[in-house]
Amino acid sequence: MSRPTRRLVIAVRADPVICGHSGEARNLAEVALTRGFDDVRLLTWPIATLQAAGLPLKPFDRLLPYSPGITVERPEAVGDYRVPDGRHLAGLTGRLVELLSEPVPTVCLSMYLVPHTQVINDAVTAARAAGFQPDVRTIAKAVGSDVTNVIRSCLREGRFGAATVLLTTFLASDEVVAVSEYTRDEIIASAEEVDAHCGTTFAVQCRERVTVSYPPIDASAFLDLDPAAVDAALARRGLRRDGYILFLSRVARAKGIYDLIMAYGRMRCRDDVKLVVAGTGPALEHARAMASRDDRIVFLTDVDDDEKPLLMAGCAAYALPTKPEPDFVETFGIALAEKALAGGGPIITTTTGGVGEAVGDTAVIVEAGDVAGLADAVDRVVLDMSAGLRRELEVRARAHAMTFERATVFDQLFAVKAR
Repeated sequence: MSRPTRRLVIAVRADPVICGHSGEARNLAEVALTRGFDDVRLLTWPIATLQAAGLPLKPFDRLLPYSPGITVERPEAVGDYRVPDGRHLAGLTGRLVELLSEPVPTVCLSMYLVPHTQVINDAVTAARAAGFQPDVRTIAKAVGSDVTNVIRSCLREGRFGAATVLLTTFLASDEVVAVSEYTRDEIIASAEEVDAHCGTTFAVQCRERVTVSYPPIDASAFLDLDPAAVDAALARRGLRRDGYILFLSRVARAKGIYDLIMAYGRMRCRDDVKLVVAGTGPALEHARAMASRDDRIVFLTDVDDDEKPLLMAGCAAYALPTKPEPDFVETFGIALAEKALAGGGPIITTTTGGVGEAVGDTAVIVEAGDVAGLADAVDRVVLDMSAGLRRELEVRARAHAMTFERATVFDQLFAVKAR
């Protein structure tokens, strides 16, 4: 087999993890094949490790295949039980060093600074120290959990050393990117706090260097859906078009699932529409317990990527009342943009974090944590909103979401790198 001429390596939590950024990696990988990269690799974790971590996972038998030219690598851990931690990092780093030892121009993109940017930085350092002279460019993309979970938790706990390591790791990359303007602002604010405590200069570096690259979405998977396919998918689930409110996301407190279940109990429209909760996550069992006496709340834990847009297109309204929590703030909201592309009923959400960037002015907005306001908003959309206004919101939402189409986002991201 001939040697590749240009390689892209993405270090990420890839499928089957239910995570918007695993979808980001897939979409960037697919576009890369059309932009001169003839070897694209996703460097990720063994399946058993993902299962042991308790991460929400998609059904294994219904994962979408990648195009030829994209290789998913899951290096096994290095060492035995006497190495209690770091075994899998050693496997990932070692495999990347092997790739960098080949004379192939390579771009390495990391999503999640912890630990994927560390893996790339360590691999590049090792490859250069070994004398391989890799032709490599590194891009670190800070996603929501990097700031709201890792950096912010360090600052809350006074662990400024850990925050310093994280910011140093981020800024060691050739290019540094944030998933939204909100995320960029949070990075800078966190850097200012570290600077004030430690006398460092992270904030000025972040202001000068951090750019924004929104999540890339495969618009073709959501546009021009066959109405017959939508109706058939709903029938298989015992649903009808415009006969349900849809929550499709990770089932977690920060996504507002508890607020939505409580709000549904007081909605006037509950006799006309069911509440469908599609997804898995840490709050799933608690949410089920809350809804155990309400047979109009339906839980779907096996929705795959093919069925997702069909459920979105058929709903009377899509509700994602996300709210800020100490361990998570919605820094964009990929599912909101996907829903906008699919069409269907209006989006009802909040202005938490970067959600406003995802929906623009095309959604019905409620105050985060306002259960009564959420119930009223859904009632207005389902019972009182005219067909004309619903259609206007749908058209405007789709036009806004098209700015996140994966080829457009890829070209913008790599145009910045070229400059």
